[in-house]
Amino acid sequence: MPPPPASKENQALAYVGHRARFWRLGSVVSRSAKLILLALGQALWQSSPPMRPITILIVTTLITGCCSAPKQAGSITLFDGKSFSGWEGNKEFFRIEDGSIVAGRLNKKIPNNEFLCTTDEYENFELRLKFKVVGSPNANAGIQFRTKRIPNHHEVIGFQADIGQNFWGALYDESRRRKVLAGPAAEDIPQIANFKGWNNYRISARGNHIQLFLNDHKTVDYMEEDLTIAKSGIIALQVHGGPACEIWYKDIEITRYPNY
Repeated sequence: MPPPPASKENQALAYVGHRARFWRLGSVVSRSAKLILLALGQALWQSSPPMRPITILIVTTLITGCCSAPKQAGSITLFDGKSFSGWEGNKEFFRIEDGSIVAGRLNKKIPNNEFLCTTDEYENFELRLKFKVVGSPNANAGIQFRTKRIPNHHEVIGFQADIGQNFWGALYDESRRRKVLAGPAAEDIPQIANFKGWNNYRISARGNHIQLFLNDHKTVDYMEEDLTIAKSGIIALQVHGGPACEIWYKDIEITRYPNY
């Protein structure tokens, strides 16, 4: 015996669900959205047939809007793409080009570690940015966080999300313990890092918990046990002293978690 025909309401829901899958929304439609669809689907099939295509279009558009990924709440742009507003450092080794901060130069060795630092401090946050390394394969750089300037010195002290050589995706303690605290296995780096193009770095610092994500691969999951280490500090973009190179940084955003 063939199964009974589906109700008009279920037919409507199935149709709109098909449209949702067409828009690649099938896996993200929430239970609440499905209940809304059911109510609208019932209204759809009670309307006159000429109005059904228009109603389907309206429902699909509404669900598309409801299920679109929202911009992260509280996100702040740290670099406007055209000025050093909110940043300070040795401009001999930092410039702005094509909407990016460029650290270093291809025609000049870097005599010392140089840092472009934010003028504000941050405590609990998620920092997101893009970067690429140009020039020497031995180039090295990093993103400092929970960091302090050392008075009357070019150096800083604090945590660093490392870049370059065998340190891609590692957590380094700059000018303090002076060692890698955690990081990916060396053999995994070629599968994670893009040595010749743009990379995404995501840095999460909440309480004593630090996580690093390089190109969406978690490379560090670290708990700081030394409770005397500061949980607040500046963010700084580094070019390491050494061979001529350029480190490009762009799309720098941060989300603060003040109530963490």
